[in-house]
Amino acid sequence: MEQKLKEFAKELFSIDAIKFGEYKTKVGLMTPVYCDLRVIVSYPKLMETLADLLIWKIQNVERYDLICGVPYTALPIATVVSIKTSIPMVMRRKEAKDYGTKKLIEGVFKPGDNCLIVEDVVTSGSSILETVKDLTGATLKCTDAIILLNREQGGEQFLKNNGIKMHALLSMTQLMQILHEAGCIDKATVQKVENYLATTKVDESVMKKSVPDNRLILSFEARAKLAKNPISEQLFKIMRCKQTTLCVAVDILNSTDLLNFAERVGPHICALKTHIDILEDFHPNLLQPLQEIAKSHNFLLFEDRKFADIGKTVEYQYSKGLYKISSWAPLVTVHSLMGRGVLDAIKTSEGLEKRGVFLLAEASAAGNLISDNYVKETIKMAEEYPELIAGVVCQNPLFLNNPGLIQLCPGVQMENKQDNLGQRYNSPLTVVLEKGADIAVVGRGITQSSDPACAAERYKKMLWDAYLQRIESSS
Repeated sequence: MEQKLKEFAKELFSIDAIKFGEYKTKVGLMTPVYCDLRVIVSYPKLMETLADLLIWKIQNVERYDLICGVPYTALPIATVVSIKTSIPMVMRRKEAKDYGTKKLIEGVFKPGDNCLIVEDVVTSGSSILETVKDLTGATLKCTDAIILLNREQGGEQFLKNNGIKMHALLSMTQLMQILHEAGCIDKATVQKVENYLATTKVDESVMKKSVPDNRLILSFEARAKLAKNPISEQLFKIMRCKQTTLCVAVDILNSTDLLNFAERVGPHICALKTHIDILEDFHPNLLQPLQEIAKSHNFLLFEDRKFADIGKTVEYQYSKGLYKISSWAPLVTVHSLMGRGVLDAIKTSEGLEKRGVFLLAEASAAGNLISDNYVKETIKMAEEYPELIAGVVCQNPLFLNNPGLIQLCPGVQMENKQDNLGQRYNSPLTVVLEKGADIAVVGRGITQSSDPACAAERYKKMLWDAYLQRIESSS
């Protein structure tokens, strides 16, 4: 196999996969040698040889249940290895698709499965770590990576520091020696590359910056420090302190019943979601005791108004009229349908000094008319108003690399089903581990229970256990 490896290295040179000159790497470093291994896909026999060499190299890896290639060059390489070894493969997307199942990790796997990473070239190791973060966010484990070429510029140590052992077929030094012995390059070229490697390493701080934080594997404590909206920061702290990600949707028609219900479920929730305009006996006197209950049990009041009008009308709906929402609800929901004027109105209206908005990107109602482009533009809008937007209402993990935002997912019940008005439900485990929810909204599963406090406590525990499972899978 050693001889086969040398022949393979010479073949890489012959197909112009190894280039000499002045090139720029992904992390911004200039280099006298560049490896463009994407051309290998046009040489089936060479691809087969590479797969055989990788399989030979990974004999020393103790255990792996799955294989995953780093997008995109390593995907066909991983595919051939998977076929030759009969080891199942999963595929990581660089971003979650906004149609169909909208998964970031495609394939069949179980929580806790160990996944072997396949990559072509490592300079900093950041591409591998990006893939590892998304895989661990999907409850998989990653401990080893097999690669074709180690550029010897700090990536191996960086990966080791992050719990990943790298197995390389070739180092840059070995590759240069093989090519020189074969008469492909002269001694001056070898010396130039050696001098470059000796003086040019990737700074670890640059490596860390190049790897985005995946919110699914970060703790709420860590994410609170990254939140730019004061209400989302407060929510993260409440969730961590009370160990709950439960928000109860309380569609109750009587004010006294609403207060009694809030008192009973208050110890188990991080937020109480209301539709204040459905109360048949609403009076402004209700608001003070409701706020006192929220303060007593350390949860936030969340008016699900779904503002969707021109800015001036929204300003009045938010801060004027009978309900004066801005005076008592630190959290509200907004449709992005009417554009940025709605957010500007919320931002500048009178009322509570600290306020947060949840933008509605996806809905749990069957047959809704929300399009893929609408979802994209909503996420974009959320990122344009970091000091106002607390999070996004959605059914899928749409913004993995913005850990300061909170994903709120409605339509949660212990038994998956659909009501006769088109509301679709997810189980607590599904909504956290598969859908990416940070906060789960439960309505009738608690409000219609004979013992709402007991039901809330059950949901609280199930959701929190799922959250722990999600973040612990990355450790």
